[in-house]
Amino acid sequence: MNLIDKQLVKNKMGRRLISNKLIKQLFLIATLFGIVILGTLLYRVFTQGVGYLNWRFFINFASRFPEEAGIKAAIVGSLWLMVITAPVSLILGVGTAIYLEEYATKNKWTQFIQMNISNLAGVPSIVFGLLGLTVFVRLLEMGRSIIAGGLTMSLLILPIIVVASQEAIRAVPKEQYEASFAMGASKWQTIRRVVLPAAIPGILTGGILALSRAIGETAPLLMIGALTFIAYLPENIWSGFTVMPIQLFNWTSRPQEEFHFVAAAGIIVLLVMLLIMNSVAVFIRNKYSKRY
Repeated sequence: MNLIDKQLVKNKMGRRLISNKLIKQLFLIATLFGIVILGTLLYRVFTQGVGYLNWRFFINFASRFPEEAGIKAAIVGSLWLMVITAPVSLILGVGTAIYLEEYATKNKWTQFIQMNISNLAGVPSIVFGLLGLTVFVRLLEMGRSIIAGGLTMSLLILPIIVVASQEAIRAVPKEQYEASFAMGASKWQTIRRVVLPAAIPGILTGGILALSRAIGETAPLLMIGALTFIAYLPENIWSGFTVMPIQLFNWTSRPQEEFHFVAAAGIIVLLVMLLIMNSVAVFIRNKYSKRY
């Protein structure tokens, strides 16, 4: 290699180092920007809402007076909604994933179904609200009830659970299938005793993260007519209801500044619930991933 070639290589390496440094700084700035924005939002929420976090805030119903307003009905309504959404979405989602991965013939029809499931995961949530309003509220005459809201939210997160469950099932090594079949196990026995236990971390992680999205959604429930002001607790799945995001939306739309502080307190409660759910997902993933 002559002197000119060495100089060209040196110049090329120098440009690469400069480019790497610039890209590193760009990514650092993007990360710091996101952290600063998040920190600012959290600081604003906590400074405004901490003063309203007390025992009465959790046992009082919504009120026209900010000092008497509480989030009791919204918390109970959110729990009722999850009682419907969680089992329906998990059973249907995992069942669909098992069928598509283990039983369905690989052809253009299944590819079409798979493509549409993936596309549904990115559909705006208000579209599912319109679907729930048309099918559950009007066609099936469920009214503006908890079961209508729960089924609507199940439709919203169902594609996410299906995709997550499929990925978890695909991650199971083929050697485990072959070992199970070699021991004389049937198809269903292999799925139940080998595949599902190994895929549980991915399935539950995806399911909990999907439920975290459902508990924070507002648009679909507004479309089906969830109440914005409620002063009683739901008695059954046919009762009217409200949830925390809708209650927060109601408070933030009030002109009085005190209601904005009450909404900040509600946001803190919602953030804590979401943090707990996401932490459970991480714990399950880390615990069961070590077993399989």
